[in-house]
Amino acid sequence: MPRVLNPAIFNKWIYDTINDYSHRIEVYYGGAGSGKSYGATQKIYLKALKSKRKVLVIRKIQRTIKDSIWSLIITHIHNSGFYNACRINRSDFEIELPNGSIFVFKGLDDPEKIKSIDGITDIVIEEATELNEDDFTQLNLRLRALVDYPQIYLMFNPISKKNWVYDYFFVRELPLNVKVIKTTYLDNKFLSEEYKQELERLKDRNPAYYRIYCLGEFATLDKLVFPTYTTKIISEKDIQGLKRWIGLDFGYINDPSAIVWGFIDTIKKKIYVYGEYVKRGMKNNEIAETMTDLGLHKDKSFGDSAEPKSIDEIKSSGVNIEPTVKGKDSIIHGIQWIQQYELIVDERCFKVIEELDNYTWKKDKKTGEYINEPVDTFNHTIDAIRYGLNKYIKGIKTPKVVNKPRGL
Repeated sequence: MPRVLNPAIFNKWIYDTINDYSHRIEVYYGGAGSGKSYGATQKIYLKALKSKRKVLVIRKIQRTIKDSIWSLIITHIHNSGFYNACRINRSDFEIELPNGSIFVFKGLDDPEKIKSIDGITDIVIEEATELNEDDFTQLNLRLRALVDYPQIYLMFNPISKKNWVYDYFFVRELPLNVKVIKTTYLDNKFLSEEYKQELERLKDRNPAYYRIYCLGEFATLDKLVFPTYTTKIISEKDIQGLKRWIGLDFGYINDPSAIVWGFIDTIKKKIYVYGEYVKRGMKNNEIAETMTDLGLHKDKSFGDSAEPKSIDEIKSSGVNIEPTVKGKDSIIHGIQWIQQYELIVDERCFKVIEELDNYTWKKDKKTGEYINEPVDTFNHTIDAIRYGLNKYIKGIKTPKVVNKPRGL
């Protein structure tokens, strides 16, 4: 590690606190593109280079680690010039630095493996809103190694005042050992002007979304489209004998693609949301590969009919997918149909939960009254759920698909 750090490779807000380890808990939150995760991981990486540490890096779901926090740490290793001197285990998701410091990456969906890790000196929690308060409490209790400056780093975007982080860090009186740092895209000097302009356009297109997504403000609870739902770990017993549904909503750069699946009990009127996969920048072949890897390629799935080419490409890769039927008022029709069911969401489907907590009805600008139309944000997984339930929604029939001869 260089004795003198080059301030040019840091945002000012992280450079100013890069060697300050006086707080046991550091909270990094704010809007999209703020560089909070990049900056926080810069700090813990440099800390681990200075002295021997054992860093536990956490996300709620193990499979989300590879494309997120793991890639960030690998980037820092490359940038520092130590890549060839590190031991990188890509199968077990472990990294050993030249000085013996170790990064261990784990998902909370396998808690037994976490219990077996001894000597943890620091904990990094990416997307802390995916966890619940009990998850955080248990992790905090595990940070008991007798070392200098044991710390927990939490990073997240504010999503809803119903999420545990709001009450824990912004309502209760904070103890002295907690430091909270808020950043937005305006604090990130490495952000491209093109991306900044895209965020700025949200000011006029969707002011409420701009405040949440860009300025990092917690959403003010409004009239929710789905005000009641249940979260739990859905067991095999819960869904035994039920039919599976699978839905796909397309996205790419600004919006993510969302694959959501679950089960339906048409007798007891229950909809189970069992799993999700949400990611930006996915090409159609990647979507097909992901659905195959998740075991979702054989059962009938339904994708947004506005993307016929994408559906054809995914289908040609061996995925059993068809377009949804969209007609007049299909969104409100689907919402009203789902509202007749008890909605049960697996607590590991954090993106579905995030959207349910923020999916609201529009207000008439003149009267201030709510109208029978949802706001077109926080709806990617919810749209996928509607698509997946396409064939069950009353009054909607599955379209007949004519297979064209190849070459036409």
